[in-house]
Amino acid sequence: MGDTSEYVIEMLNITKEFPGIKANDDITLQLRHGEIHALLGENGAGKSTLMSVLFGLYQPEKGCIKKDGKVVQINNPNDATALHIGMVHQHFKLIDVFTVLDNIILGAEDTKFGFLQKKEARKKVAELSKKYGLEVNLDAKVEDISVGMQQRTEILKMLYRDNEILIFDEPTAVLTPQEIEELMKIMKNLAKEGKSILFISHKLNEIMEVADRVTVLRKGKYVATVNTADTNKQELSNMMVGRPVQLEVQKEEAHPTEVILDIEGMCVASHHQNNKNAVNNVSMKVRRGEIVCVAGIDGNGQTEFIHGLTGLDKITAGKVILDGRDITNLSIHEKSRDMAHIPEDRHKHGLVLDFSLENNMVLQRFNDKEFQNHGFINFDAVRKYSDRLIEQYDVRSGQGSVTIARSMSGGNQQKAIIARELDRNKDLVVAVQPTRGLDVGAIEYIHSQLVKQRDEGKAVLLVSLELDEVMSLSDRILVMYEGEIVGEFDPKKVSVSELGLYMAGAKRMNKEDMTA
Repeated sequence: MGDTSEYVIEMLNITKEFPGIKANDDITLQLRHGEIHALLGENGAGKSTLMSVLFGLYQPEKGCIKKDGKVVQINNPNDATALHIGMVHQHFKLIDVFTVLDNIILGAEDTKFGFLQKKEARKKVAELSKKYGLEVNLDAKVEDISVGMQQRTEILKMLYRDNEILIFDEPTAVLTPQEIEELMKIMKNLAKEGKSILFISHKLNEIMEVADRVTVLRKGKYVATVNTADTNKQELSNMMVGRPVQLEVQKEEAHPTEVILDIEGMCVASHHQNNKNAVNNVSMKVRRGEIVCVAGIDGNGQTEFIHGLTGLDKITAGKVILDGRDITNLSIHEKSRDMAHIPEDRHKHGLVLDFSLENNMVLQRFNDKEFQNHGFINFDAVRKYSDRLIEQYDVRSGQGSVTIARSMSGGNQQKAIIARELDRNKDLVVAVQPTRGLDVGAIEYIHSQLVKQRDEGKAVLLVSLELDEVMSLSDRILVMYEGEIVGEFDPKKVSVSELGLYMAGAKRMNKEDMTA
């Protein structure tokens, strides 16, 4: 290759500013040939911004980028592609109604005399998928395949363009434990074949398993670059957050008292399959002073179960008793009055993204006496309330209460929702994947808030796909498989692999063995 440089990519002294915030402040990152290099940091540390600069989506105010030792100018993603740099974004950029093959070749079509050479394209893709262990069905439509398969499609899209430098932005956020394992294998194969990989993540287990080196960013600044062989999870989390972090949840024994939520035989119809229930005859009780977790692999009815409970979906059978009242058929507005709900999709059901932070903080409470005066909103009261929550829950944003929600990092959007919901002080807290896509600092904080709710005598119903979280935060675990509760466990007495068998449907308990 005749490269004089040991680095295939160098980003030197990069500074990138947005209104009110320095996203990247003099950051240097060097990627070696054939290595997997992790970029680690909390939400809002500047990881995605730095990668967007490398991919040509942003122009830095200062600094330069070198490829193979020579300075290059990357003004847009086409320049990046020409330099063989490819990126798999956190939210995939695929076209749902196209097939896998059409998505892969889109924009890089091979034509002869104006005709698309699909046969050659198919052959090339098939060879790539074999070489790197990327099994996909080339003729399936993207809308019909799993998230893991969509991701493989994105990876094949990069390889089809002969990319040598592959950027993975939070690639495991939406995968099941099994798919994550597969992806780790694929990444190691790619590196073995000489590809150089930048892997953005805040999941310490994955970084320790797959990366050769790690560069840590904190609040937009460069902290250090270390070999994974010479470090450990505790040290990395300290560098990332700037203080020692409790990686284990700290909590006392639970002392549950009266039943707050009593669900009997709940059914919710499926949106995807006619005459089928997404939630089938689910019963459970949640008491004051306990955290009950519904665990399972994504897509086993958890979403519909929560939608039935909170009123987003209609319950077709069974009943829901909250605080001794039958709320089965109440409207969504009435249900939301009686419970705190941290929703699964923070963009769709948690925030109005184009509203300011302060307006999001009082979304369900515009009508409360403290925020209105004869039908007019009391803006001073709203501002004061919002400022207090931002302070109390450490919600970071460029411009405080007036920041538009869309412009905040995911972790801080999540903190804002949690601040708003917990402050409503309801007996039942429903938390659906409350830490999805968040970093260790934010996770530690949110876990401690949920434990605090429990210890104040609230009933907490948690839905989580993260097994670490399920094991360390719950007082009781219910496993959901294909819309049914198939097992009930004490986290202190069950192993992760045992839970996995129930989650995959390989085992199930008799109703008599379950107390719920």
